[in-house]
Amino acid sequence: MRDWNCVVIVGAGPVGLISAVCLAQSGIPSILLEASPTTPRDLRASTVHPPTLDMLDEIGVADDYIKLGIITECWQLIHLRTRERVRFDLSAIKDHTRHPYRLQCEQYNLMPILFERARVCGLVDIHLGAEVTEITQDEDWVVAHATQDGEPRAFGGRYLVGADGAHSIVRRSLGLPFEGFTYDHSTTLITTPFRFENEIPELVGANYTWTPLDAGSMFRLRDEWRCTFYPRPGEADVELTDDVIESRMQGILTRPAPYSVREKRTYKIHQRIVPDYRQGRIVLAGDAAHVTPPTGGLGMNGGIHDAVNLADKLARIFKGESDGLLDLYTRQRRPVAVAEILAQSHQNRIRMQLWDPEQRKEVMTHMRGIAADPERSKQMLLRTSMIEGLRQAAAVQ
Repeated sequence: MRDWNCVVIVGAGPVGLISAVCLAQSGIPSILLEASPTTPRDLRASTVHPPTLDMLDEIGVADDYIKLGIITECWQLIHLRTRERVRFDLSAIKDHTRHPYRLQCEQYNLMPILFERARVCGLVDIHLGAEVTEITQDEDWVVAHATQDGEPRAFGGRYLVGADGAHSIVRRSLGLPFEGFTYDHSTTLITTPFRFENEIPELVGANYTWTPLDAGSMFRLRDEWRCTFYPRPGEADVELTDDVIESRMQGILTRPAPYSVREKRTYKIHQRIVPDYRQGRIVLAGDAAHVTPPTGGLGMNGGIHDAVNLADKLARIFKGESDGLLDLYTRQRRPVAVAEILAQSHQNRIRMQLWDPEQRKEVMTHMRGIAADPERSKQMLLRTSMIEGLRQAAAVQ
C-alpha cells in the first residue's frame, strides 16, 4: 500500500500529460488520472508560441505536432473593411528561439501525440475514466480518491499535481479561492472550411480583426478557419442561431452563398488565479491555477510552461533536493501569470473591443510605430511570444 514513490497527476490535458512525460524523462514514475474515458475533441486552444514549441521539441513531440498545423511567421491587426493593417514578423526573435513562428494547430491534435509518448516511456500509469472526488494528504503522502468503473479507488504518491482545468476538483478539495472576475459578455467561436485566404490576400495565419460591426480574430488551421467574435455594442449575449452565425460570417466577407459552419460555441470568459500554487504536497498547474481570456493565445501555453517548470522541481526533489523548490515554483510562475499572462490577455481583449473609429485609428497608429522600430518591435514580440515572461521567472531564486 505504501509503494507510492511516484507523482499523482490529476488531469490528462496538455498540462498533465507534459508533466508526466517530463517527469519520465528524469526517471520519475507517475500515475495519470483522467475523468473522461476518451480524449475530447473540442474547441480549445489552437495557438502555440515559440518557446512552447521549444519545450515540446525537448520532449520529442514538436515535429509530429508541427506537421499537423500551419506555421505562422507573422501576426497582424487588420481592419477587414479598409484592409488597413499592422504586421509583426516573428523572424525578429530568431536569435531567441529555435522556432521563430507560431504554430496554428488545434490542441486536440497534440493530445494523441502526448498520450503515445507517455504510453511508450513505461513510467506513466494512465487511468482514463478515473473521476477524482477527493484529495487527502499527510506529512508523507498524498492520495487521490476516485471512482473508476463504478468502483472506489485510491491512488497515492509522494506529491500530487492538480492539472484538472478551470473546474479543478483538486483546487476545490483544497478550499483555495479562485480570485478574479468573469467578463460581462461571452465570446463566440465559429469554424468554417471556407478558404478566406483565397478571397482576402491580406490575411496571414493569425489575424486580430475589426469590421464596422464586429471585432474578433481569425486563425488559419490546416483545413478550416477559426473565427471568434465579441458581442456588438449594446448587444447582450445572443443565442447562436443560424441567422446570427451567418451575420457574423458575412461581416468578414460578403458573399451570395451562405457559409458552411463546422463547429460553433459560445463561452464565458474569466480572469482568475489562486493565491498560492502549493499546499503541502499538492501543487496546481495550468487552468487549475489560473484562467485568462483567450485573446493572444496565452492560456494553454502558460499551462505548459507551468508543467515544464514544475516537473523540473519535482525531479530535483526526488533526487534529494528540498521540497522548498515547490515554493520557488509558485514564486516563479505566479507573478508571471499575473503580470504577463493575465495582464496581456486582458489588455488584448480591451484593445480589440474598441468600437470608436478614432480610438481604433489611435491603436493602429501606435502599433504601426512599434512595427516600424526594430528594437521596439523585437521587445514586444519577446513579450507577446512569452519569452520575456519565462526569463523573468527563471531570474527568481
